[in-house]
Amino acid sequence: MGDTLLRFWADLVARMHGPMSFRLVLQPLVAIALGIHAGILDARMGKPLYFFALLTSGVADRRKQLRQGWRDVARVFVLALIMDAAYQVLVYRWLYPVEMLIVAFVLACVPYLTIRGPANWAAAAMRRGRS
Repeated sequence: MGDTLLRFWADLVARMHGPMSFRLVLQPLVAIALGIHAGILDARMGKPLYFFALLTSGVADRRKQLRQGWRDVARVFVLALIMDAAYQVLVYRWLYPVEMLIVAFVLACVPYLTIRGPANWAAAAMRRGRS
């Protein structure tokens, strides 16, 4: 187990310097742009901060919000999966699905979730300032 975990972390770190490393910048930027867009739309509709609403809303609302968030970030997530699969085949000549899921989540979902709430807050503050 220890050797596997060590190899796993070494593989993740190696992605930063190997072929196709441009995706480590491009995919989070696309996810951030999508999160900003969604946050601005949330502010226009008067919705609360996305992550806060996920934590505090009821089950039905939470499912609806998760579906909407997934709809927004799914393309970037799938692209991250495909690009990491290509990287793994190119470098390791094998596929490691758990690594692909982790890398795709970190490159697509984390930036999206991180920026959507602050974008909502900033857009709402700007709207309040104008009125």
